[in-house]
Amino acid sequence: MKAVKHQFVLAGLSLLAACSGSGGGTTPTPTPSPTPTAVPTPFPTGGIPTGWKQVWADEFNVDGLPDAAKWDYDTERNKLGWHNNEKQYYSRARLENSRVADGKLIIKAIKEQLSTQADYGGQAYTSARLFTRGKASWTGGYYEIRAKLPCGLGTWPAIWMLGTSGDWPQMGEIDIMEHVGKKKGEVLGTVHTGAYNHTINTQKGATTQVPDACDAFHTYQLRWDQDAIHIGVDDKYYFQFLNSKDGNLAKWPFATPQYLLLNVAIGGDLGGPVDDKIFPLQMEIDYVRVYQP
Repeated sequence: MKAVKHQFVLAGLSLLAACSGSGGGTTPTPTPSPTPTAVPTPFPTGGIPTGWKQVWADEFNVDGLPDAAKWDYDTERNKLGWHNNEKQYYSRARLENSRVADGKLIIKAIKEQLSTQADYGGQAYTSARLFTRGKASWTGGYYEIRAKLPCGLGTWPAIWMLGTSGDWPQMGEIDIMEHVGKKKGEVLGTVHTGAYNHTINTQKGATTQVPDACDAFHTYQLRWDQDAIHIGVDDKYYFQFLNSKDGNLAKWPFATPQYLLLNVAIGGDLGGPVDDKIFPLQMEIDYVRVYQP
């Protein structure tokens, strides 16, 4: 029995020697180095950037129609119908839809038909869409808008920016805030360009939760410089869009001026079905402020 045991031991030692690579064995394959993980670009600190100065603002301190030196009205698609299958008629300089009162801009949506208007397009709702086009535009900057949003099925308030020249989406679009009533408390920040836009399902954006967006005022913020666009709420950024810096304007058209828009849309592709029992309703804006280095 002992001899048999020694034979097994010798056989095992021979096998071990053969596997050790000596005497013409196979050279072990080197372990590949791990692929480096890309380090995310950190978000900047929220709030007004240090050293930046206010270059434009509306504090809405004078009651009546919005300041005509700062705001105009977008009504050009009333007759043809608005993009995204929206259902509202946007009025011009009509106190029922846009007015300043108690230190706030109020944009009100109403269930009514303004069928006597020359540009009436059959809409069952009225609202307003204010913009600074032709009054003020900026390249880059920090934008802060303090607002309380409307809620209800079918509402679609927005605070956003568009390029001053060119066609959409090549001109670029920055959505500082969008909210739809079917998803109460979910705020969207989005960028659209020639390469990245919702018509080809490539838009770049993110969402954040603001549960009391329709009950309390919050500050909706954009920081835009040559390196990136950041969108946030209450001094905290939640979306980042980086400049590819390859010279491709379809990816980064944001080296030219954009103007600001404020509106309450009704229904449409994003707003969805409308509950007529929610009207009238309104978006209240406490102030709009723009800062640059």
